[in-house]
Amino acid sequence: MTDLLYSEEEEALRAAVRDLLTDHCAPADVITRAESGAPHDLALWKLLAEGMGLAGLLVPEERGGQGASAREAAVVLEELGRAVAPVPYLTSAVVATEALLACGDGELLGRLASGRTIGALAVGLHSAPDAAFATVRVENGSLHGELTGIADAAAADVLLVPADDGALYAVTADTVTVTPQPSLDLTRPLATVTLAGAPGRRLGDAGPAVRRALRAAAGLLASEQLGVADWALTETVRYLKERKQFNRPVGGFQALKHRLAQLWLEVVSLRAAARAAADALACGEDTDITVAVAQAYAAPVAVHATEEALQLHGGIGMTWEHPVHLYLKRAKADSIAYGTAGAHRSALAGLVDLQAP
Repeated sequence: MTDLLYSEEEEALRAAVRDLLTDHCAPADVITRAESGAPHDLALWKLLAEGMGLAGLLVPEERGGQGASAREAAVVLEELGRAVAPVPYLTSAVVATEALLACGDGELLGRLASGRTIGALAVGLHSAPDAAFATVRVENGSLHGELTGIADAAAADVLLVPADDGALYAVTADTVTVTPQPSLDLTRPLATVTLAGAPGRRLGDAGPAVRRALRAAAGLLASEQLGVADWALTETVRYLKERKQFNRPVGGFQALKHRLAQLWLEVVSLRAAARAAADALACGEDTDITVAVAQAYAAPVAVHATEEALQLHGGIGMTWEHPVHLYLKRAKADSIAYGTAGAHRSALAGLVDLQAP
């Protein structure tokens, strides 16, 4: 394990991403977009992916990427979580990219690294790293079947589809039918992908690629959850300092101080767990254990932080115009993404040989 503190380069990256999101991802705009039929902000994605080169952070330089590590990707995801940015960064720049790195497909990897092509792994968002996943049938060289719960499929140009022959196939989006599903988190919509004789290009073995992609997703999702929780804490503290009752700031009441202090301890601990997961993914040491620890802890903290933010904002927090509901929905949706906290605790018990009696 290396130093878990943010390096100067990581802090500079954070500042650049935060400045961009401040200018181009206002909460009111996110709410408006979530109500529309096009929740993804592709203009913002272009600024992040092409303008800043963030889509290729995990891709080696010789394959057209930035040659960075999971630590840098974690910083980006933390800021995207803080803004609840409706962009397919986690699904394309992390999940699909990690699957392609496992398969060694340089051509498609370079396209995703450039940001001009958006990819999505056609595995349900709820799937844990070691869980079984649905596949489609291979018949006469084409793909047939239906896959549900696919995050950001509506924005994808290419889908990475696991098949029953054990292979992972690249399928262009215009050869499949993508049907939106009801999604709690409107900023990361889900869809059903139907393949009826779709042509696919074999990339490699599906098992190792999917496991690698979902493990990276679970580990780095903790950083997104950290961003969500940190926003909730920061905004709640700010609001309680301004809101007054009985001619004094609400934040001065002892009962609320205790709740905020407890929440601060939880968020600080989440930061340590998320940073440890990102560092483990970057250096390849104790990765399974560290990712399981991070996800077992991250989801409850993010949900608790956003629930507290909603309640402590009082009446204004219950309105659609206030963005706190976006964060609560993201936290709730993230709590079942890439495995629930319970699933990761069970996995952790097996990894450290501490099974329940």
